Amino acid sequence: MIADIYPSRKSAEPQILLRHDPVVYTEMQDGMFLSREQKQEFEEKGFLVLKNIFSEVEIRLLQQELSDLRQRFKELKGREEVISEPNSGEIRSIFKIHDSSPVFSRLARDSRLVHAAQDILADEVYIHQSRLNYKPGFEGKEFYWHSDFETWHVEDGLPNMRTVSISITLTDNTSQNGALMLIPGSHKDFISCVGETPEDHYKESLKKQEYGVPDHDSLEYLANKGGIEQALGPAGTVVIFDCNTMHGSNSNITPYARSNAFFVYNSMQNKAQAPFGNIPPRPEFVATREKFVAVRPEERPLLKT
Repeated sequence: MIADIYPSRKSAEPQILLRHDPVVYTEMQDGMFLSREQKQEFEEKGFLVLKNIFSEVEIRLLQQELSDLRQRFKELKGREEVISEPNSGEIRSIFKIHDSSPVFSRLARDSRLVHAAQDILADEVYIHQSRLNYKPGFEGKEFYWHSDFETWHVEDGLPNMRTVSISITLTDNTSQNGALMLIPGSHKDFISCVGETPEDHYKESLKKQEYGVPDHDSLEYLANKGGIEQALGPAGTVVIFDCNTMHGSNSNITPYARSNAFFVYNSMQNKAQAPFGNIPPRPEFVATREKFVAVRPEERPLLKT
């Protein structure tokens, strides 16, 4: 039985706990993809925003696949991996895209992403979760403040903070269309949340999360200490953030969608165990637990498959 060093949803009062795990597991020197300075920035802030990583040709390919998948899955509403907006019914997210799309499967294996994850985690990695987030114009709802690790620990059984998320923007991310917001330095504290997790919580939380969200006082403490930054940039911007970095986004009432591909790379030494919330694990399309396969990085540019 692995000890629960990050208890959450077990107490009537929220708590702020110190992080027990490293942030960057490798030496502070140039890696396969990230420089020493980038590693130091990630260690301090809990995230990196990188531009000009993909070519215009690669970005157009990803944008075309984004559009094609949306049309295809519109005809397949009702499938569990297709999550709709709570009110409009528009597609909010499509999960497990590294299995359903050859283009995004290839993107998940791209050496620029995999090596960045390995530069931080010092291990081979597998994909714990993947999805497309659409956040359509006019009707795209907010993603409330949260630490991904809190959910992955309580509901999926990830023991430690040895996981990174990499988001590739597929549209321009502006200050108006609900760009990702992050709290610098928040990854160094773990917010233990209140509230017992309901059965099959994932069915509602993927639309609107109500359990495993931080209390207002803890959020104010983190924001006062670190501030709030937005991950702004043109399509093709890469945002790498620690699993415990507090983040969220506003709703999108502009005409312009804010879409991104999202891959979660987890250390092969940090595989999902029994959920620490003493609940049944979430299904495979949300969190890998049946087939842990190390990602083999591919060096060539993205090409039409």
